[in-house]
Amino acid sequence: MDAIQNLISRNSPRELTTPMPSKEEMDEVYQAALRAPDHAWLRPSRFIEVTGKGLDKLSEIYLAFAAKNIEDVTPLQLEKYKSAPYRAPMVIVLITKIAEHPKVPAIEQMLSTATAAQNILLALHAKNYAGIWRTGKLAFDQNLIEHFNLSPEHKIIGYLYVGTPAGTTKPIPDLDIEKFVTHWD
Repeated sequence: MDAIQNLISRNSPRELTTPMPSKEEMDEVYQAALRAPDHAWLRPSRFIEVTGKGLDKLSEIYLAFAAKNIEDVTPLQLEKYKSAPYRAPMVIVLITKIAEHPKVPAIEQMLSTATAAQNILLALHAKNYAGIWRTGKLAFDQNLIEHFNLSPEHKIIGYLYVGTPAGTTKPIPDLDIEKFVTHWD
């Protein structure tokens, strides 16, 4: 796929199904992820790839976290958290391992992982797969790291749901570039 066409045609599908990328395909996807901008070569990005029975474990984590940390959570909401991992055959947990550095603040390290996530989405799209980036209450909360057996310097910044696009494709809107770009001549 042409690089520019890949960039402008990537979309988050409504539904994801099997097949999911193979290990060999994901190795290449992770190579693309690790080419993200990374000030001082700190290598802050980490990924937990969840498939198969791992989705059951992730479901248990979501449920336990929601029950313990979301105030006034309803039984219906708990059921949604429990079923969330099964929206796709693969979930990639996006994690930043924050390193103390005099020139690279934590936010810049998290932005590096965000850029790695975009590289993952683009690499998947180039291979005819797709991904949806989710955040919400299950991201950014330091109470989550205990459920993943991570140390305090880790931050979960989101989840990529990965698979083959299914169903109807959302239309990509035409955007007036002039509404988003200011030119200084």
